Amino acid sequence: MGFYRDEILPRFQDQVMGRTPNRAVRARVCEQLRGDVIELGFGTGLNARYYPPGVSRVVAVEPSKVCMRIAEPRIAATSIAIEYGGLTGEHLDVPSHEFDTALSTWTLCSIPNLGAALEELRRVLKPGGTFHFIEHGHAPDESVVRWQERMEPINKRLAGGCHLTRHIGEDIERAGFEIEALNTYYFEGEPKPMGYTYEGIAVSR
Repeated sequence: MGFYRDEILPRFQDQVMGRTPNRAVRARVCEQLRGDVIELGFGTGLNARYYPPGVSRVVAVEPSKVCMRIAEPRIAATSIAIEYGGLTGEHLDVPSHEFDTALSTWTLCSIPNLGAALEELRRVLKPGGTFHFIEHGHAPDESVVRWQERMEPINKRLAGGCHLTRHIGEDIERAGFEIEALNTYYFEGEPKPMGYTYEGIAVSR
């Protein structure tokens, strides 16, 4: 799976995650970013065009070299300074209380140690800093959850470790964040087991 994971999957995900329905959501999730931003799972830079003028710089955390190469034209097209911030969210090599806002779009599902990553994110945010996110995860309907549980093992293999059953809101709160706003819904056009969506803002207290 090494060649598939390292070379094929980033290019496939760039096409899938860049689809038209995702663009309006990305713009909405990014619109309140401000100051110094850390983005977990920078991917191929699909959010770069949506950073608002109030953003001073973005530190991009991304494990894939291929993703960062694909992202180069998108980085070059924005006037906002984008710096590379390391491979993994579980161990952020940046000072505590460094960032005003944080961003994650369809990333928390694939981080191996999600609890550690969220605790690190809270460490590097300033008190009162906000975490802006859109993720997919555990659905409220038992019939959908059964399908999520059946599909998760193969989905993790094919989609870079992507879990379908994470309780995103609970996981964020467990790391010490206070959720300020949360909208949950089935993403239109996605199969329900893969499309139950958590979109919101959490505050680091």
